[in-house]
Amino acid sequence: MSNQFASSADLEQKKVTFSRLSDHCWAFTAEGDPNTGVIIGDDAVMIIDATATPVMARDVIERVREVTDKPIKYVVLTHYHAVRVLGASGYKPEGLEQIIASRDTYDLIVERGQQDMDSEIGRFPRLFQGVESVPGLTWPSLTFQREMALWLGELEVRIMQPGRGHTKGDTVVWVADEKVLYSGDLVEYDAACYTGDAYLADWPATLDKLAALKPEKLVPGRGPALETATQIEAGIAYTRDFVGTLHSSAREAVAQGMNLKQTMAHARRAMDPKFDKVFIYEHCLPFDVTRAYDEASGIRDPRIWTAERDREMWHGLQD
Repeated sequence: MSNQFASSADLEQKKVTFSRLSDHCWAFTAEGDPNTGVIIGDDAVMIIDATATPVMARDVIERVREVTDKPIKYVVLTHYHAVRVLGASGYKPEGLEQIIASRDTYDLIVERGQQDMDSEIGRFPRLFQGVESVPGLTWPSLTFQREMALWLGELEVRIMQPGRGHTKGDTVVWVADEKVLYSGDLVEYDAACYTGDAYLADWPATLDKLAALKPEKLVPGRGPALETATQIEAGIAYTRDFVGTLHSSAREAVAQGMNLKQTMAHARRAMDPKFDKVFIYEHCLPFDVTRAYDEASGIRDPRIWTAERDREMWHGLQD
């Protein structure tokens, strides 16, 4: 393991795909970078996950403007991580009226938003292009508990908090009439799951709830849009396998009295053969194992990551 975060060497720009999934639903994906959802209603546009900076939000806006001139009135945050939320101010000139998040996500921003912002910017510089354009933390203007409905003209959009997984505030967006689900980082495909702030024991049950919706199209947090039942089943199974393998490895290690560094080696023996070729695996794994070790040791709620804690953890796991 390098003395620098694995992501510091990730400088290659990813190919963007902007694909139409149904009459109203689109996906902005970029080869394992964070995805953004777009719903074009009768009278307004909704964005799901705002990108990392206002400068980067322009890439999404340009694609949207190729297909509609309707105002972008709504931004939904699937969770609180900086790479998903700090670009929200870039939509204000486009007609933004509401930034929507679960109440748990709002509370996490209060508790640890600044630390997360400082931490993420230091970890993965390429994903924060134009970071100087970020005016500060993104604050939701509208929060909900469990579920809310929002109408874009005659199109109903349901915004739901199905359960803990990637964070305690995870939110999905469901367009029932078109069977399209935007899962945020509760589902990944062809990319590592970041679990540094996760509830690993709860995550599989939350995946069961998503599967029960029987979506026909699914936009994961990272990876390509999933456009068939077979692909969706594979994406959910992939996420379940990643989370389950990580969690079971950590529980085995803690039961055997291993320390964190030993747990990392133990987890690699189970994880590497299946996942070491997917996007951002080396970046995520140290954070993932650290959280899994904590949860297996009885630390129920994720500890706050700071830039200092990031560096201490990373250097502590050096070979």
